[in-house]
Amino acid sequence: MKTLKVFKSLLFSIAIFSFINVFAQNRMMKEHTVMVGGAKMYPTKNIVENAVNSKDHTTLVSAVQAGDLVDVLSSEGPFTVFAPTNEAFANLPKGTVETLLMPENKMKLQALLEYHVVSGQWNASDLLKLIKKGKGKAEIKTVSGGMITAWLKGEAVYITDENGNSAQVTIADVNQSNGVIHVIDTVLLPKA
Repeated sequence: MKTLKVFKSLLFSIAIFSFINVFAQNRMMKEHTVMVGGAKMYPTKNIVENAVNSKDHTTLVSAVQAGDLVDVLSSEGPFTVFAPTNEAFANLPKGTVETLLMPENKMKLQALLEYHVVSGQWNASDLLKLIKKGKGKAEIKTVSGGMITAWLKGEAVYITDENGNSAQVTIADVNQSNGVIHVIDTVLLPKA
């Protein structure tokens, strides 16, 4: 009799575990994912959890780690991140990335990274509304305190930094549990 109770309890546990596992798999399959850098970006994961899987953002991830911003970008947020690709970082003058990653330049690195982050969740539709409201341009304050300008060229959204450099949003609305990422093709530079 005792063996039968244990067996029933075991079967019940297996059934519950199977249900939970199937439910979790179905939920992951139903999530609207976006491919970035050869990896699916899951809206149930935070900015850092997703970014570490993108082959196109290894430089950005290294910079976030060197700048001690992992905890911030893993927090509740919400944040909007304009995420430059590896190629965007490679287009900076030779030695710039290596210099920024040095421990003695941590504050400069943090300022650069925070210039790519805006408080709140600004999806593409929100940016387009701001651009329309601003009659073609929308000035947006970054968490570093600097300003960036969003504007349209045809149907493409561009972001211009305070120095006049423009980045095109190449992948928009990569939703995260704590915000949204927009992939850009140029590193934005705050005023020196």
